[in-house]
Amino acid sequence: MNRRIGFALCGSYCTLARTITVLERMVQAGWDITPIVSENMATKDTRFGKAQDFIDQIEDLCGCPALRTLQDVEPIGPKEWFDALVIAPCTGSTLARLAYGLSDTPQTLAAKSQLRVERPVVLAVSTNDALSASAENIGKLLNRKHYYFVPMRQDAPQTKPRSMVAVLENIPETVEAAMNGRQIQPILL
Repeated sequence: MNRRIGFALCGSYCTLARTITVLERMVQAGWDITPIVSENMATKDTRFGKAQDFIDQIEDLCGCPALRTLQDVEPIGPKEWFDALVIAPCTGSTLARLAYGLSDTPQTLAAKSQLRVERPVVLAVSTNDALSASAENIGKLLNRKHYYFVPMRQDAPQTKPRSMVAVLENIPETVEAAMNGRQIQPILL
């Protein structure tokens, strides 16, 4: 079975290397993946690495250029490009945009376009405020059709008591379940 996946990466820079490792395993397992990158992810160098190095690595892995603009992602739904869309890491900013129906970034417009044809959007949360400001947005999205969450856990409860990060290694399993209309459990580990 050829699984066509849109894989949208956001600027949670501290989890990008782990996310790319999962992306690499999925490609090696035969998933047909098209990368989508946020403007920040594509342009901001950080202490975790240079933006262009991440882009080069992602495009090399997937064998195609990353979608970078609103114009690039708008046809996703109408042309039924993907069986599922993954947003990983999904930042608090992206969660808020999705919860409020905003589609002003490549990730959020990709999600809107995917949902237009009632296909799954899988979110792999990575945010320092998941148990505070972003909790409301997570709750809203849990109650909407076609959104699925990669299981998540607190990543540093002693030093960042409201922070949560998805267990990125569970992305493939979550996508498989989502394509069958099922949310894997538990969501909170």
